[in-house]
Amino acid sequence: MHIPLAQRLLTVDEYKKMAEAGILTEDERVELLDGKIIEMSPAGNRHAAMVKRLNALFNQLLGGNAIISIQDPLMVDPHSMPEPDVAILKFRADYYETGLPTSSDALLVIEVADSSLEKDQKVKSSIYSAAGIPEYWIINLEQNEVEVYREPFGREYLRKEVLHSGSRLSLSPWNLEVEVATFFFE
Repeated sequence: MHIPLAQRLLTVDEYKKMAEAGILTEDERVELLDGKIIEMSPAGNRHAAMVKRLNALFNQLLGGNAIISIQDPLMVDPHSMPEPDVAILKFRADYYETGLPTSSDALLVIEVADSSLEKDQKVKSSIYSAAGIPEYWIINLEQNEVEVYREPFGREYLRKEVLHSGSRLSLSPWNLEVEVATFFFE
């Protein structure tokens, strides 16, 4: 028999205090999603290489027009502080030293998925959409494809596109395009 139990969800402030108190250590790969502390999947070689490739590509394409944030916290709401693999942020002269970036600073969020695909498609997509992040990509390493989510509405994106090698991907805020094949070694 399943009995629904009331849950006490954590806030971002409580989560930060747990880290400051040493309850959560720097070695733990966790993030706060919808008020729950969730373990992050370990990053394998291919995942780590893709994050490095994305970092190099966006630094080359965008230069000083945006800040490329790699696996850093993003404050999206009072109960969620994910650490996306890549976040393209509005440029700020202090590089967010005076405060963590929020969802209103994020122009594009990217998750690299191998073992985390279902979580990225269902949980993180819902969180990013609810926060109003205009564009969200999942780089699916298993299928060598890019899932592009646009037009956030409530807890879902209204437009989803799956792109493969041979397709071009538009970086709308900067009027740029990139070949999907650029992301993958095939």
